[in-house]
Amino acid sequence: MRQDWEPEDLIEVWTLLEDDMKRVRNKSGATRIGFALLLKFFEVEARFPESAKEVPAAAVDYAAQQVKVPAEAWANYDWQSKAIQRHRGEIRAAYGFRANTEEDQDRLAGWLATELCPVELSRDRLKAAVVARCRNDHIEPPAPGQVRRLVGKAVKDFEKRFCRSTMDRLSHTTRSRLEDLAAGDGTDEGADKDGSAAGVGGRTSPS
Repeated sequence: MRQDWEPEDLIEVWTLLEDDMKRVRNKSGATRIGFALLLKFFEVEARFPESAKEVPAAAVDYAAQQVKVPAEAWANYDWQSKAIQRHRGEIRAAYGFRANTEEDQDRLAGWLATELCPVELSRDRLKAAVVARCRNDHIEPPAPGQVRRLVGKAVKDFEKRFCRSTMDRLSHTTRSRLEDLAAGDGTDEGADKDGSAAGVGGRTSPS
């Protein structure tokens, strides 16, 4: 989320509309401004912020004016409480999203490995593709750290499949030679060096 917002953009994106105000009406204090900011953040990013610092200060001030709660109350919003869990569930429902599951993450990793990794090398673009796919499917994307691990797993799975398919296309003779090279310990080369060294060391002076 970008941190610098022009006044016009701030008003366009962070204004609480009538339905938004209905949702914050039964909340007060820190939970009121907290819910409002999570609601608008999710509308923009299709995910929740990882911490309070990710929400632009200008958005905090603007939301505080709208919900008539001091901006300082945002610092008191409890990120580990049951209230924020309820807020997230309510916000997902408002936008027709659901939380992601382990099955979703497995499907995303398989999709990346099969469809995107063969044509895309950039891990940043692969991560962006995961977030876009989740948004399109109305699934809250995994946290950024989870997305990184998911992409890493997909890349490894693709590389393993690619190596297997490449080996399968090689002749038996070629595979055997490659396996011998991979298993080699440099014995022949060492023997040559040892033999050469022995010849020099064992040379006798002419009589």
